[in-house]
Amino acid sequence: MLRKIFTGVWLSLLLSIVGGLFWYNDLVYSLPTPVPPNYKAIPIGSIIKLPAIICGFGNKPLLLHFYNPDCPCSRFNVITFKSLVAQYRGKVNFAIAVLSKKPIDPQSIRNKFGVDIPVLPGAAIAKLCGVYSTPQAVLLDAGNKLYYRGNYNRSRYCTAERTSFARIAIEDILKNNHHPAFNALALEAYGCQSPGCTN
Repeated sequence: MLRKIFTGVWLSLLLSIVGGLFWYNDLVYSLPTPVPPNYKAIPIGSIIKLPAIICGFGNKPLLLHFYNPDCPCSRFNVITFKSLVAQYRGKVNFAIAVLSKKPIDPQSIRNKFGVDIPVLPGAAIAKLCGVYSTPQAVLLDAGNKLYYRGNYNRSRYCTAERTSFARIAIEDILKNNHHPAFNALALEAYGCQSPGCTN
């Protein structure tokens, strides 16, 4: 009898810990990402001087996808990003900017995403664009002006179509809407703090 009670208490404790971890993760990723103390804001409309490696894409907007392979939110976002590439390729150029302390293998990232687009080390590009969280979308117009920097979606799992902010930004830029309006849910960073940032 004592053995059954001990087993029941042990299982209850284990389930409580697992449940607590899920609750904590949901809480963490539902709060805005802390802004690093050394953060320099880059205003919308700023011209972004990209490294030569991603210049010369032609007269099309460019969506930079900021991705961290160690960030759960980034991993949930892969399907959403792939769907944008499939829908808008030919009208918009795409590149993946990887934010990771580990060395990156561009081909393995392309394989993971199932897309053949440039994959670049992202730390310097993130600083140029004012990105400190992943996943984040940065949309530049054909003249390299910052058009949108923000979330793909309000949902942690990127499934809420109503708040598909990156898709809305792409549609707006393709319609030549020069004054897009986005709320704080689109523009305030949610997700994982970029590697190298400190609170």
